Amino acid sequence: MTLFEESKAVKELSDLTYTMWNLGWDEKNGGNISYILDETEVQELHEEGQNDLYVELQNIPQNLIGKYILITASGSYFRLVRENLTTTLGVIKIESQGYRVVWGFEKDNRPTSEIYMHLLSHSSRLKKDNTHRVVVHNHATEISEMTFVHELDENKLTRSLWGMITECIVVFPDGIGILPWMVCGNEEIGLATAKKLEDCRIVLWAHHGILATGNSLSDAFGLIETVNKAAKIYMDTFDRRITDGITDSELLDLCAYFEIVPKKGILESS
Repeated sequence: MTLFEESKAVKELSDLTYTMWNLGWDEKNGGNISYILDETEVQELHEEGQNDLYVELQNIPQNLIGKYILITASGSYFRLVRENLTTTLGVIKIESQGYRVVWGFEKDNRPTSEIYMHLLSHSSRLKKDNTHRVVVHNHATEISEMTFVHELDENKLTRSLWGMITECIVVFPDGIGILPWMVCGNEEIGLATAKKLEDCRIVLWAHHGILATGNSLSDAFGLIETVNKAAKIYMDTFDRRITDGITDSELLDLCAYFEIVPKKGILESS
């Protein structure tokens, strides 16, 4: 096993793919992850050489040029990533007219078909937060179910989630973005997702899945865990509730205590 295969970045990402598969959120080859390497991780990569395969790609975001991104391969089965690291994962260096494969993607594999979504999402979040590094997309079950029974209004769905668990408004006070069902894997859905990420860190793809962004794999995955737990409670109770859940006043008290500012227009008096 090479130095980079044993790196913390590869281990954390491959462990996360297995965790998400084990939760039932990444069936077959569903889902994808990308992770911007820091300087230390790039140095680990350079110490073992580069593959240096160049792939042209249009409309590269300027603020990603020169960055190295660890990303899952198209068609990779998350259940098997830990057993096939150099075929199911790869590192690409972003250049002005495309990307260069510098590690992994053996057997002629390529990055996920959602590469535009990942690049555009990274670009969007980096403009808002220079600590941003991660995009995680999966098919978390209950939040996907919720898009079939709840109005697809961002403020209303965010409010429903905030009302399910005390931690929700603390974990994602900026709410969630929602896209209607769209064909996946093209630049259009990538652009639409990146636009939503200008104002929040979580986007739902109706009748498909969820993606979250963060400064670490644990951070982004934690957002999805929290959203999906709230969605599970909603789905288990929405047709037989005898209480109203957490009130606007109570949520505002929570925000005051934790000194957070909730997205405007959702809570009364916010």
